[in-house]
Amino acid sequence: MSTIKELYAYRQMIFSLVKKDLRGRYKGSVLGFLWTFINPLFQLIVYTIVFTHILPNNAIEKYYLYLFVALIPWIFFSSAITTGAASVLAQKDLVKKIYFPRMVIPISYVTSCFVNMLLSFIVVFAVIIVTGTGFNFLALLTLPVIMIVEYIFALGMSLLTSAVTVYFRDLEHILGIVAMGWMYLTPIVYQVPPKYEKYFNLNPMTHIINCYRTVLYRKQVPDLSTLLLAAGLGVFFLIIGTLVFNKLQKHFAEEL
Repeated sequence: MSTIKELYAYRQMIFSLVKKDLRGRYKGSVLGFLWTFINPLFQLIVYTIVFTHILPNNAIEKYYLYLFVALIPWIFFSSAITTGAASVLAQKDLVKKIYFPRMVIPISYVTSCFVNMLLSFIVVFAVIIVTGTGFNFLALLTLPVIMIVEYIFALGMSLLTSAVTVYFRDLEHILGIVAMGWMYLTPIVYQVPPKYEKYFNLNPMTHIINCYRTVLYRKQVPDLSTLLLAAGLGVFFLIIGTLVFNKLQKHFAEEL
């Protein structure tokens, strides 16, 4: 409870760090903030070309949309756990100079990635509107629940890994490999054959991605009970991550 009170007291700092990160992502580039929309669009184009022309998968109707509604949430999750893991290291000068609850750093990084995902969804909605696919507005009401579950899961993992990375620097690079492998173990660019579904359902990101697809691709209200695994793991990692972070942060300044 004391941790929550302290974080609330420093909420303005979290807001400032999120704002700084979003502004600094493409600082100095010609297109600036437009890269927020260009990057996912470019990935969509590349994957669509590969999987509809080079490695065609004719079983998936409107593959571009099937891919896009899953790719944007995955980019958020992947970015959150990889950049979040290195977040304390990236702010080592700040950690050494002033006192503040160090947990502010990974929270701001994950929140920044989350805001970036919300902005990228503008492109998703634009694609849905332009292609005439349409929406199920009742199903759209469940999107915030899905997003919150994913955010908690990503934040819990980021808290844990950001603390450990201060002492074990190789973890930052290991997570990059893990994120790449995890992507291909999650049905983002393909459909899972029915005989393998029980194995893929052990992956919490499978349920999160499927819920996004149910809402935006299939235009149906998802069974939110399928998110229980992801939500449970998210709360578990959030608790463990908080405990580990609070224990290890006492010596951050010395290690940095």
